[in-house]
Amino acid sequence: MTVRPSVRAQPLSGRRIVITRAKEQASGFRQLLKGAGAEVLEIPTIRIAPPDSWEPLDRAVEELERYRWVIFTSANGVENFRRRLTGKGKDLRALRGARVAAIGPATAAALEAWGIVPELVPDEYRAEGLVERLRGLIRPEDQVLLPRAAETRDLLVTELQRLGARVTEVAAYRTLPVSEGALSLRSALKAGEVDVVTFTSSSTARNFAAMFSEAERRSLLRNVVVASIGPITAATAGEFGLDSRIMPQEYTIPALVRAIIEYYERKKGAT
Repeated sequence: MTVRPSVRAQPLSGRRIVITRAKEQASGFRQLLKGAGAEVLEIPTIRIAPPDSWEPLDRAVEELERYRWVIFTSANGVENFRRRLTGKGKDLRALRGARVAAIGPATAAALEAWGIVPELVPDEYRAEGLVERLRGLIRPEDQVLLPRAAETRDLLVTELQRLGARVTEVAAYRTLPVSEGALSLRSALKAGEVDVVTFTSSSTARNFAAMFSEAERRSLLRNVVVASIGPITAATAGEFGLDSRIMPQEYTIPALVRAIIEYYERKKGAT
């Protein structure tokens, strides 16, 4: 008789995890979770949209030779910047006179896919880490171009200006709320069918919270684990009573998945 080796259960088998990030950006996250055995419920709470006007970004693209630094804080910013540059008949050679920085590995990967290796990527993937890496590199009166989301934290602009930079901030995209999945999400939460809700940006947390009253959030999520990609997102979620029990040390999607796996492994080991 042949004895087949037992198949080890996947670490997230039996867990149902909600993804709240934009639909067009969820595939990699979904694949990682499913690869670990999770059932995934995709409920986007945001969508990526063009800015109110392309004119400021287009003007910046036309005047790239002015800038000593171009700093990207998201893959969305990279992609829309690339599209507007190409639309003007330019290519990455237009950036050869500028120093390029990226806030983290996902943004750096988007640049590298375009053929640009960023000079600087901080160890801490948020504005504070980026500013620390730029300290000593930014010179007084350096012109800095910052193409990013239309509504975001002011910290980066403020701190760069304190370093003496002249910052041009232009909208490369907007994040807009989405609520189409609210009914199915509410149903799954009421039925106790959700183990983890994930937030990958402050906007995903904020718009998720807006789907429910404060009392509903307390009731529907009392047995649900909140997982946030980093401290800024966790702080936003916390403003709505959504305290994050899971947060990776590295603020990336793969690290967030690993942190979820580790959470359940620790929980299993404690029983």
